[in-house]
Amino acid sequence: MKALHRVPLLALLALTSCGIPATGVVEAGGPASGILPLTPVYFVENGRLVPMPRNTGRPGDPAEALRLLMAGPLAGEGSTGRLSTEVPALPTALAVPSAASDAPGSPPSDGSDAAGTPLVAVRGDSMTIQLPAGMDTLSDIGVRQLVCTAAAAYRLNHPSDAPLTAEVTGGGGWRVSGSDENCPDR
Repeated sequence: MKALHRVPLLALLALTSCGIPATGVVEAGGPASGILPLTPVYFVENGRLVPMPRNTGRPGDPAEALRLLMAGPLAGEGSTGRLSTEVPALPTALAVPSAASDAPGSPPSDGSDAAGTPLVAVRGDSMTIQLPAGMDTLSDIGVRQLVCTAAAAYRLNHPSDAPLTAEVTGGGGWRVSGSDENCPDR
């Protein structure tokens, strides 16, 4: 009888000590490639905000997400096929940039405004959105579009349940605050 109890123990020892050493994390190459996360860009449909997924060269970049918002909705998009925006369009010379930091449409690396490019800065749970010159005021829903779009992009790389507050500023001292607390699909 005692021999029968030793057989499973010996088999277990043989399996667990096969001579292959344990290894830690092996760093080799870049991150896995594949599908990049889509950035929600908020447009207006029937008076309410609707997030529309956009593929960007830099997922998680709030300024790039705002440039996509300012490019406007695609034709036939949304449940009714008629999305709109309360945010003025960027000049066509400021199309969505490449991944290079000083590509057309990107803020220059010195942090100054590049002819109409929105600037975004985040510190903790506070975001500031500086609009290009000429954008002196926006409607309430236009401000919500900006805040929800920039916050959703930022949260791709910085998920949190805490509300993100945002201060939106325009030319001439115009300033308004908001939060992503009531953004759809937050």
